[in-house]
Amino acid sequence: MVFGWGKKKQEETSGGEIHQNKEISLADVPKIISDLSALRKSQTLSEINNLRNKTAPLIEELMKIGNVLEKDDLNMDDVDKHLSIIVVRGKKQVIDMIKKDVVSLPKISSFDDAEKLNSVLNLILKKVGDVLGRQTRVIHIFAKKYANQLKENLAVMNSNHSEISDLLKNYNSTKSLSEETLDAINQIKNLKELRTKQSRKIENITKNTITINEKISTLHNSIDEIKSSDNYTKYLALKNTLDEFVEQKSMIKTQINTQFTKISRPLGRYEYASSLDKDQKNILSNLVSEPIDVLSSNNYDSIILILENVRKGIISGSISVKDVEKTSLQITETEESLDGFIKLVSEYNEKYKQMQNDVTSLMPSDLLSLESDLAKTTLLNDESNLKSKTFQGELDEIDSKIPKLVSEIEDKLRQFSNTKYTISTS
Repeated sequence: MVFGWGKKKQEETSGGEIHQNKEISLADVPKIISDLSALRKSQTLSEINNLRNKTAPLIEELMKIGNVLEKDDLNMDDVDKHLSIIVVRGKKQVIDMIKKDVVSLPKISSFDDAEKLNSVLNLILKKVGDVLGRQTRVIHIFAKKYANQLKENLAVMNSNHSEISDLLKNYNSTKSLSEETLDAINQIKNLKELRTKQSRKIENITKNTITINEKISTLHNSIDEIKSSDNYTKYLALKNTLDEFVEQKSMIKTQINTQFTKISRPLGRYEYASSLDKDQKNILSNLVSEPIDVLSSNNYDSIILILENVRKGIISGSISVKDVEKTSLQITETEESLDGFIKLVSEYNEKYKQMQNDVTSLMPSDLLSLESDLAKTTLLNDESNLKSKTFQGELDEIDSKIPKLVSEIEDKLRQFSNTKYTISTS
């Protein structure tokens, strides 16, 4: 049960009518905030101190009421004994509470003192309210002359405490607002520094790009000059001839594969069962998979030896085939074709090597180097352009953020003062 005092209703208005407009620079804002904060702090401490001085006498009155109540027997002689015990017990609780919990208020010289005052006053009101709430019937019926005085005193104390709490909340809100504003200023400062840094990078990239483009143009001219020469025309013609000549290798390869495919199965079986040396095993493996790679005069004897060993294996039955006579004839046919195949491969390789040497000798020695430099320089130019676009995107983002932060600062300043500040960032 609550003892029965009411809180004084307060209505606070923020802002107010703007009396004047004032244009300032961003550099002026910290001093304005500092001055306004100091003024708000001084005013808040002054108002809290006034409220404290208005409340202190009420605290003293509470103590006096406790002393008077302690000596008052409340005319219990004519009251029922059981009821008298309840009243005396309730009276004692009220007196003990006042003696223990109702203390003098601290003096105010700083915001720490103000916070302590708020805490002390809150604790007094809570303790008094709790005890008087529990003993409200005892006080109102048997100590009526104290009840009204307590109610009036506590109502004023409660009202004063509410005002003190509101003043502290408002000042703390102002303090947070000040910190947020200064933080926004620092953000703008950092963004401007970043903008200068990124702008310098773009300038350097732009200068470097001019040099890169000049180099690209020079490389193009050098390459074009080479490619327009008679020597390069001859080089291209011979290279085309070489590319066409390479196709002949496919025809030779097909012809050779057609013959060796006839005996590929027994060759494959001999590959797994043979005990040849390393070089011969390598030749045998290629005869199965890619015979053109080992058809040379140097390998002739080894190839004949392998083919004859296969023939012996077929005849002896260690290498199984469907038709021994037919397979033996195909081996003979392959051996008879061997000289022709080796000659074809040899002549092709010699002619290819000669043509390759001729192409190499006609190829401009510095063309590959120039084309490599052009590719690297073009890649470097693309990377520079990409970096420039990235930095420009960051600049655009900064240019959009700064006005928003300035607008936020202007809005926060209006919460400090009735003056409408317009911030110039130029």
